[in-house]
Order: sequence, then C-alpha cells, then structure tokens
Amino acid sequence: MKRSKVQMVRAAVATAALLGLAACGSAEGSEGSTKSTAPDPTLLRDGTMTVCTSEGREPFVFERGGKVVGFDIDLVGEVAKELDVKVSLVTEDFNEIASGKPLNANFCDVAIAAVSIDGDRARVVDFSSPYFNAKQVMVVQKGSGIKSLEDVVGGRIAVQEASTGETYANDNRPLDTQIQSFTDVGDLADALSGSQVDAAIYDNNIVADAIKDNPNFEIVEEFDTGEQYGMLVKKDGNIDLLRVINDVLADMQEDGRYDTIYGDWFANASS
Repeated sequence: MKRSKVQMVRAAVATAALLGLAACGSAEGSEGSTKSTAPDPTLLRDGTMTVCTSEGREPFVFERGGKVVGFDIDLVGEVAKELDVKVSLVTEDFNEIASGKPLNANFCDVAIAAVSIDGDRARVVDFSSPYFNAKQVMVVQKGSGIKSLEDVVGGRIAVQEASTGETYANDNRPLDTQIQSFTDVGDLADALSGSQVDAAIYDNNIVADAIKDNPNFEIVEEFDTGEQYGMLVKKDGNIDLLRVINDVLADMQEDGRYDTIYGDWFANASS
C-alpha cells in the first residue's frame, strides 16, 4: 500500500532518531540535537478533529438523511484518517466561518465550507492549498428578458453575505443597481422566486440545487473570478495541522482519491 508523505516523513524521522541515539550514546558536551521536522499538530480534543462547517451548500456541505455530507466533508475526512482521529462537525453560519472567529477563539481545529481564498480572509485565518476552482453565475427567472449583468441596471441582485459573489456584484454592478445580501444561500432562491430581486449570483458548483428546486430559474451569465476554495485553520496557530492538510491534498491528487471523491459528488452536477 502506498504510504502518504506524512507517513514517510515520520518513518524517516524515527529512523534518524534511533541512529542518532546509537551514534552519540557516549558523547558529552554536544552543542545540540537534531529536532524532528515531522508535522505534529495539536488538536483541541485528543483523538478528535473538530471541524466547523456551514450547511446548505450542496454538493459541498449539506444534510441528507439527517447526516451532514458532501464533497468538503469527504475531503476533511481524509485529513482525519491521516491523523488517525475522529471528526466532530460543528455547524456555523458561513459568515462566521469566513471571518475566522470560531478558529481564532479555539472553537474548532479546522473549517471547511466552500470558502474562497482571498486577501482579506487570509489576514485573519491561514488557508490550505487550494482544493477547488470555482466561478460565479447569475441566475434569473425564465422569461425575464435579462441576459447579462448590464440588463439589471436599476434593479436588485441577491447574493450571499461575505461571499465572492457579493464582492463581485458590488464591484461590477450597473448604475443604480441594489445588492441585497442574505446570510443563508438558500434565501437567494426564495428572494428570486418571490420577485423580491431580479437576479441572484451563486457559485457555479452550488447552483445546481437551486435550479433543480426551481425549474423556472435559468443561468444567463458566468463570471470567471479566479476563485479557489481552501480549508481554514487558526491564524499563525496551527502550522503543523496546515502542513498535514496540504500533504494530504497533494497525496490525494497523486493517488487518484481526489478524482474519485470529485466524481462521487459532481458527476451529475450542472455547470
């Protein structure tokens, strides 16, 4: 069985330590000893990795059959396997997770919820290597006559609070267009179907659920924002955990586990 990078590093360090003890058993007055460079993360609870997440972001994180599941949950589960610990999920508002508060208050070890990596967030949390590339799409009701962002001039656009969609809409909205922010991404569909807004902006890989539940919705424009998702850890507080996460993500890309998990959740997803 192929060993992960973390396991190989640990084995190498253990071997080096044994050789070092044998070689310097009688030596005195040495100026120092070799320190282990293997990641050794400290978790809030022994044997458990506490993970903050936000539901309602199918297929990344959502509830099915009374259980929180999704692409993100499977990815973070691979990190837990590497550490040989259990996962304890804690549901938080997306905005709270993106702000880094639960992590920096030592409420959870890691957070994952399809959170985009950006400069403002990176000032308050540490991000892992990117694990997903995403775009933004604009959704309207069929027959609205709206074909592009410019067509919403003087209208209203729904976005999720603290999302890349909110930032993009505020930076690129036409003249006199109002941006209405909602805490829960599920509220965007309610606002659009109830004609409270003229359009809604979603991440392209969570919009499939809204389209499925609202056949009268259609995607009319896509925005390439260079968006990438990452896992989050406490700012300057858990570098070893970050190293493990990055090693696991690299291993998954190399050995095919990432592609398998991606296929499980996105094989039938709409673009």
